[in-house]
Amino acid sequence: MPAPRNDAPVDYALVGGGVMSATLAILLTELDPDATIHVYERLVEPAQESSDPWRNAGTGHAALCELNYTPERADGSIDITKAIAVNEQFKASRELWDHLADSGALPDGTTFVSPVPHMTFVSGTEGVDYLRRRHEALAAHPNFADMVYTEDPEVVRDWAPLLAEGRLSSEPIAATRSDAGTDVDFGSLTRQLLEAAQARGVVVHTSVQASSVTRGPHGWKIRLRDNAWTPLGERRTAHARFVFVGAGGGALRLLQTTGIPEIKGFAGFPISGQFLRTFDPELVARHQAKVYGKAEVGAPPMSVPHLDTRVVDGRTALMFGPFAGFSLKFLAFGSPLDALKTIRPGNVLPLLAVARDNLDLVKYLVKELLATPAAKLRTLRKFFPDAERSRWTMITAGQRVQVIRPDARRTGVLQFGTEVITAADGSVAGLLGASPGASTAAFAMAQVIERCFGDEHPEWVGRLHEIMPSLARAGSGSRDPAKPAGPV
Repeated sequence: MPAPRNDAPVDYALVGGGVMSATLAILLTELDPDATIHVYERLVEPAQESSDPWRNAGTGHAALCELNYTPERADGSIDITKAIAVNEQFKASRELWDHLADSGALPDGTTFVSPVPHMTFVSGTEGVDYLRRRHEALAAHPNFADMVYTEDPEVVRDWAPLLAEGRLSSEPIAATRSDAGTDVDFGSLTRQLLEAAQARGVVVHTSVQASSVTRGPHGWKIRLRDNAWTPLGERRTAHARFVFVGAGGGALRLLQTTGIPEIKGFAGFPISGQFLRTFDPELVARHQAKVYGKAEVGAPPMSVPHLDTRVVDGRTALMFGPFAGFSLKFLAFGSPLDALKTIRPGNVLPLLAVARDNLDLVKYLVKELLATPAAKLRTLRKFFPDAERSRWTMITAGQRVQVIRPDARRTGVLQFGTEVITAADGSVAGLLGASPGASTAAFAMAQVIERCFGDEHPEWVGRLHEIMPSLARAGSGSRDPAKPAGPV
């Protein structure tokens, strides 16, 4: 077998062609316009995994409707800290997109963003009481001042007719609504960001599989194979002084190959999902909202049920779900061996600790796996009582890998969120986790830049805050990169 070809060294190598790498690439062109930047994607096109619009909720997570961002404290009060942070993080994304549109980097008119009201809907006395208190807590904050609350079934019918029709009049219900909500086609956004980056000199490689990232004499070596889906693909090695691993479910294994101590003890727990989808014009016309409910006991936050308006490539659909599943794959286009390949001596204890401490999640997943089509229809009818199964098609969404991070005792904690990992010397970084994910890409990539380059280039940090003023309120700031990064 011939020796791998050595590519010319570059300044920045970004592994993965999703929204995270696309966002980081365009930010780096703003801050370091003369740098050489290469993006490596294993599939034939970018944005085919979790950034694909049918593989994510596209909600534009702003904490307007997601109940998991507003937990109830032991004293009955509602904690809105996470909701405020997520709201500001999504604002940072909007500010970046507006800046790029104003500068001509993105086309006039943000075709990937559609205005769609965000609603929360609950039923039952306990649910109504919780939502009332949640609204009171949120409405006191200026970011949520426009949120409207109702317990009137006729108002709910006006907001979202499908929720009210066929529902028993004796059942207490409540809903909130914010007209500031959006639907985001992250696939279209990713492609537009990469096209803008390419116009500025960024090189995007597709059908290129990265197998490892290891230290070399002048930075990092990335082992690659062209034509990743064929056994005869040419092997080559790329060299970069900085590497970002934004490979979704493949990020954990690649970060492990770096050998940086910051990744030790981390593991992943994969959860797959399915959605019911309809393009039925009558149903689509009568439901113009994203409506989130309460998760079942033990369900992960990404499994909160929601009935969503989706706008993809100009076509509107409704989606309901997710229905959780389980696969050892870490990627939709991955291998059943993905999970096994990430097991290391240092993360065995965290994995076992999470299995021990999350029996409710295990029970929930077993229940979901055993659910019949009739059971899934009953779940839909909790939102849409008159739903007919014949009008809906089941589709498989993407894989999500929840982060298992070591705690102080080197056991493990299952974390629902996204986690930025940076090496102590700032020469390599990566992103793990799922929701809120794509919605907070600008915030997460600003964290990468601040932690890896903030000391050397403080002017870059200042420029980021000029472009995205919400960063200051979203929790972004320089920190000691030698310490494991916190969740996004």
